[in-house]
Amino acid sequence: MQAAASQDSFAGLLRKPKLNFWQIFNMSFGFFGIQFGFALQNGNASRILRTFGADVEHLSWFWLAAPLVGMIVQPVVGHYSDRTWNRLGRRKPYFLSGAILSAAALCLMPNASLFTAIAPALFVGAGMLMIMDACFNLAMEPFRALVADNLPDSQRTMGFSMQTFLIGAGAVIGSAFPFILTNWFGVSNSAAEGIIAANVKWAFYIGAIVFIIAILVTVLKTKEYPPKEYEQYHGKAENEKQGLGQIFKDFARMPKTMKQLGLVQFFSWFALFGMWVFTNDAVATHTYGLSVEDKSSDAYRTAGDWVGILFSVYNGVSAVYALLLPFIAFKIGRKKTHAFSLACGGLGLISIYFIHNPNWLILSMTGVGIAWASILAMPYVILSGSIPAGKMGIYMGIFNFFITLPQLVNGIIGGPIVKYIYNNQPIYAIVMAGFFMLCAAISVIYVYDPGERNVKNLKI
Repeated sequence: MQAAASQDSFAGLLRKPKLNFWQIFNMSFGFFGIQFGFALQNGNASRILRTFGADVEHLSWFWLAAPLVGMIVQPVVGHYSDRTWNRLGRRKPYFLSGAILSAAALCLMPNASLFTAIAPALFVGAGMLMIMDACFNLAMEPFRALVADNLPDSQRTMGFSMQTFLIGAGAVIGSAFPFILTNWFGVSNSAAEGIIAANVKWAFYIGAIVFIIAILVTVLKTKEYPPKEYEQYHGKAENEKQGLGQIFKDFARMPKTMKQLGLVQFFSWFALFGMWVFTNDAVATHTYGLSVEDKSSDAYRTAGDWVGILFSVYNGVSAVYALLLPFIAFKIGRKKTHAFSLACGGLGLISIYFIHNPNWLILSMTGVGIAWASILAMPYVILSGSIPAGKMGIYMGIFNFFITLPQLVNGIIGGPIVKYIYNNQPIYAIVMAGFFMLCAAISVIYVYDPGERNVKNLKI
């Protein structure tokens, strides 16, 4: 970061120096740990709640806690991280505190049955899910702002793509970890009714350790610009002494591009939420031919372990595809890249309905992985060019509203739809998710991207 910076002709600000590959890698490595934990949550939270007694039509209601907490936590963390500076830096204090709390939540959730003296295990488990998501959001939110803080415009596509690659890599291992522990190391996946299997418990314990180590790599290996140097590249921050009320003012003034991307995000994350909540039961009932009442059977656990592998596949595909995103965006543009990727995801989800051999579901998840990579990178690349530099943290936090709102909507209506309209057949929730992903692909075409005209100038 000490490389000489040339004068930027815009607003008299200095041009930020470029970072090398390892600087960008280390800056984003914490996401490997975050997504390792998220993958364990996404792949196993529903089966944990089902083990504790949740009905399939109520799963989405328990998952409501996660987006609701994210809607509150991320804008607040973004607001304060814009105004923080101490010995650790601006964003890094939030990474580290979030990692410690997330590790504790990962260890506690599969052991919710130990707290039955306080409340039923089901409600303790749902509470742990809420706490876990709050801690994940605390660790995750500043990472998006850190890329925009440290990288010049010409490297942001690469920066967000690197994040997506590490997200995919972490999620590949995290999603498959219960399966790996059982099939490679002989850890049992059987348990008495109401008890979480040992392979899931140990996966969560190891995930907690990985989470902290990955965050420490970013904290120890990444430099943030101190306030004086930051102002040379970004200008002096406005409204530094404004309180939380400033969040509502910034929300009202959000850029046009952000509003348009909000619709794309709504469709995308409505689909993703449905996939995360209902895939376990959809695959168990539609592909394996089980009943929704077989939640405590070994066959159901086997189906759940295979879903973990499928989630690992889509994350693995996303890790590879993320490395291609800068080149594809250079060739066809950011919006077309995102539209194509979302269409692949939509068709992948819909195809699950037509597949009855579990092995062929890998093909479906390949399409989902392409969409997932783009969802984690391209909206932020498009958005970062339309946000004032001094508001990067708060607007990245507010942008999370368009991620959490669709999850809340799906969480409220998804379960009743499965029960009363789909007659307790969760496969149709997956098909609906596919159609919503296709709607996202269409809507992104109409987004105004202020940086699209400069895409040919990106240094890949």
